[in-house]
Amino acid sequence: MLKHRYLPLTEQDESEMLATIGASSVQELFSDIPEGIRFHGELPVSTRLDEYALTRHLSELAGRNADTDRFASFLGAGLYDHHIPSVIQHVISRSEFYTAYTPYQPEISQGELQAIFEFQSYICELTGLKVANASMYDGATALAEAGNLAAAATKRKQLLVSRAVHPEAREVLATYAHGLNLEIVEVGWSQGVTDREALAAAISKDTAAVLIQNPNFFGSLEDLRAIGEMAHAHGSLLVVSSNPLTLGLLEAPGKLGADIVVGDAQPLGLAPSFGGPTCGFFAVSEAHMRRMPGRIVGQTTDRNGKRGFVLTLQAREQHIRREKATSNICSNQALLALAASVYLSIMGKQGMTEVAELNLQKSHYAKKALTAIHGVSAAFESPFFNEFVLRLPKEADPVRLQKDFLTAGFIGGYDLGRSYPELSGHLLIAVTEKRSKAEIDQFARVLEESICSK
Repeated sequence: MLKHRYLPLTEQDESEMLATIGASSVQELFSDIPEGIRFHGELPVSTRLDEYALTRHLSELAGRNADTDRFASFLGAGLYDHHIPSVIQHVISRSEFYTAYTPYQPEISQGELQAIFEFQSYICELTGLKVANASMYDGATALAEAGNLAAAATKRKQLLVSRAVHPEAREVLATYAHGLNLEIVEVGWSQGVTDREALAAAISKDTAAVLIQNPNFFGSLEDLRAIGEMAHAHGSLLVVSSNPLTLGLLEAPGKLGADIVVGDAQPLGLAPSFGGPTCGFFAVSEAHMRRMPGRIVGQTTDRNGKRGFVLTLQAREQHIRREKATSNICSNQALLALAASVYLSIMGKQGMTEVAELNLQKSHYAKKALTAIHGVSAAFESPFFNEFVLRLPKEADPVRLQKDFLTAGFIGGYDLGRSYPELSGHLLIAVTEKRSKAEIDQFARVLEESICSK
């Protein structure tokens, strides 16, 4: 008989399977593991709990997290606390969307395929490029794939990446490059933006692409047109990792010379979720369309002239002609891409502009309030969007400062010394449309009190 109705494996089933493979017990299946390295005894975990006790226990553990429902967050560094309209959760909770995975059969996947097509269309409009794919795992893998594409398109082996690009994205890029035998050259920064003199000295006929983030990791805005002209003069491509929310105000990167625009759609209605999952986007000029990783959904008509949607350009995917694949990624973040599409749909052009302006205005107010504190100054004077760097007094203790913020109900900024040793004692602050004037003012008071009480 079954001990657990949803785990349909009886003792007889187990015995028959073991007999079929010639094993006397489940333990015998692990006989190739040397006895000396096997764990003996019981693992240091609690005894099994019933459903009610388990729910209480997990709720207590979750309650230890400083989440953005109970704490006002000034932490960005790649994941941001933006408002998520309630309609998004309603739409993505529909079973036809959250159970959909791979729309290989277009005749029964028209809804999912249309949703992906709409996402691609939105990304093209935001980035100013002709073609976008169905999405990537996240912004970091999208950037790494862009480097791969650039190397293949130019038949060059060197990638120049600014050190003002997110440190984790640079690590992912380096991992990809190692397997593809690509050379990564990092270019320094000056006054919070890519050092153009250092870039000019580093770029050469061997450079496949220049990879820039805008706004960059410090929140500063790069001069894309100037950097693009510099890259193109050497036959290199310009790859831009962009925050899509900024494109409600800023000119599309594709219109400023970018050949490839990637980024993370997390600001478009996706929760930070303590680190993910998120959704990457990837757009290219028409010349590079057939080298794009992942999937592309195309619009077509059936024999009766009715509009329909299909997966297109599949020949380069991993599951077909794998030896000729342009990428190992043959999946996409369909559900999260749908959430981003819903966000863009309900916000519209005016809403995108308004929310971008709120981010811009509130962050500039916060910078003014925080730099009014004695001993606190702005590290850079370059233009920024909703994130900026504070230089703290030498006596400030970043660990204690974060504890003081949490005690007061705030999630503080990012300690840049963790990623940039030369920026020890600097704090990266993010201010989104959710932060009120009262919260910003109180955050400033906590910072001042924490510094003065040292």
